[in-house]
Amino acid sequence: MENNKIKVLLAEDDPNLGNLLKAYLDAKGFPTQLCTNGQNAYDVFKTNDFNFCIIDVMMPIKDGFSLVKDIRKLDKKIPIMFLTAKNMQEDKLKGFQIGADDYITKPFSMEELLMRMEAILRRTQESEKQNPIDNFYTIGKYSFDYNRQILAIGGKEQKLTSKETELLMILCKSANEVVDRSVALNRIWKDDSYFNARSMDVYITKLRKYLREDPQIELLNVHGIGFKLIMNS
Repeated sequence: MENNKIKVLLAEDDPNLGNLLKAYLDAKGFPTQLCTNGQNAYDVFKTNDFNFCIIDVMMPIKDGFSLVKDIRKLDKKIPIMFLTAKNMQEDKLKGFQIGADDYITKPFSMEELLMRMEAILRRTQESEKQNPIDNFYTIGKYSFDYNRQILAIGGKEQKLTSKETELLMILCKSANEVVDRSVALNRIWKDDSYFNARSMDVYITKLRKYLREDPQIELLNVHGIGFKLIMNS
C-alpha cells in the first residue's frame, strides 16, 4: 500500500504505549505525531494535516469521545480508530455513533492494529477512487472552481487569491452552518492571532463583495462565533 503520505495523529496518555506505538508506525512508514491528552491532540489537529487518527478513549483534559466529536466538526472523512482498555458494548456503540471507523481493545498486537489501519485505508482510498473529491461547487447562481481558484457568474470570472479560495472552500463545505472563526484561522493561517483575525475579516468582506450579484446568497457574521454562508432556495 502507498503509505508514504499517510500522516497519523496518535492521542494516547500512556507514554510507554504511546512511544512504542509511535516508533512502530514510524518504522512502518506512517509518520506519527504523539499527543498525551485530548486537548493537545485537538490543537495539533487544527494546525496540521493528518490522514489517520488513533485515539485513546480515556485521556485527561479532553476524553477521546469529546475529541472525536470536535475532529468530526472539522473533518467528516478522516479515518478514526479508537484505542481503549474498555470492552463494554455501549462504549463501542458510542464510538461508532460519533464517527469512529474502528475500535480496538487493549491489550492488542501491533500487527493487528496495523492490519486494521490498512483495511480502513483500503476502503477509504477505494471509495475516493469511485467518488473523487468534488472541487467544483455551485453557490446559488455562481460556480466555484477550487482547483482553478475561480468564482464565476453569467460568463464573468473572478480570480481568487489562495486564501480567498481556501476560505470559500471551508464556507462551502459548511454551507448554511456556522464556521467557527478559530477553526478557519487555524486551518488557513495556522494561527488565530488578533492580526490574522483582522486579515480574515478583510477576506470575508472581499468574498461578500464577489457574491453580491446573487441576492439569494448571504455571507453573515455570527457575533462572537464566526461566519455563515447562506444559500437561500
